[in-house]
Amino acid sequence: MSTYLITGATGNTGKPIALGLLAAGHTVRIISRDAAKAKALTDKGAVLFQGAPTDVALLTEALTGVDAAYFLVAVEWTAADFGAAQRANVQAFATAAKAAGLKKLVTLSSIGAHLPEGNGVVNGLYHMEQAMNAIDGLDVLHLRASYFMENTLGQVGIVKNMGIMGTAIQADLKIPMVATRDIGAKALAHLLALDFTGKNVEYVLGPREITYLEATAILGAAIGKEGIAYVQFPYDQGAKGMMQAGAGASLAERMMEMAKCMNDGAMLVGVQRTASNTMPTDLKDFAATFKAVYEMN
Repeated sequence: MSTYLITGATGNTGKPIALGLLAAGHTVRIISRDAAKAKALTDKGAVLFQGAPTDVALLTEALTGVDAAYFLVAVEWTAADFGAAQRANVQAFATAAKAAGLKKLVTLSSIGAHLPEGNGVVNGLYHMEQAMNAIDGLDVLHLRASYFMENTLGQVGIVKNMGIMGTAIQADLKIPMVATRDIGAKALAHLLALDFTGKNVEYVLGPREITYLEATAILGAAIGKEGIAYVQFPYDQGAKGMMQAGAGASLAERMMEMAKCMNDGAMLVGVQRTASNTMPTDLKDFAATFKAVYEMN
């Protein structure tokens, strides 16, 4: 049996990874600020290292003696400088990984992480890939996931308050949207097999390309609102809406920069669909989750 450290273990990708490793009989360490949120995992045997994802001493302790780790960059929703917060998290983990002599690492990256600038919130993942690739002796696999289906859950409030769906993304832009459960499954498979060496990138795409216009029709039908309109918001209005929903100004600005990068086509440059990077969950399957969240709010 092996020992793993999972960051973001209470989230959409980290939790199924941690549960899958525990079910296979492995030792799982997790990082979380909140013991209550981690209880579902600690009750199943996960070992909690409680603290911030930028605590180098805590990370070093948690990484010492593990066979492999899963790392994602924490989202600091209200950070005054979102990019700086991302880089601080990356640097802390990289410093700890070097100190602990980490040998195997799977990361959650993103389409667009090949771009050194102009990619908004993904810029932190560019820096993450560069930092982890610079660690001698570390075998690393960066999972460059596409746009999350879970991002559509942000439409619930818009539908209820405005009677439409809308983002700053073009209505007819084709996106290989992917469910986070499929990303977790891909990461879990690689962590169980430890089947990667060197510095690697693997894209994780949904089963097909889908536009926000089509997504609106699918999700609208799921909640009994057939024919609901999709509206592309100007970037300034998109940022304002995010801030009204609780995001900091820096994050909102970075999200609009990412939307522009997607609209311009730069995010998907070089992405090629293969059988191995095509995941099974269709948005029509995910619509049940959207419906459940809509009905809860």
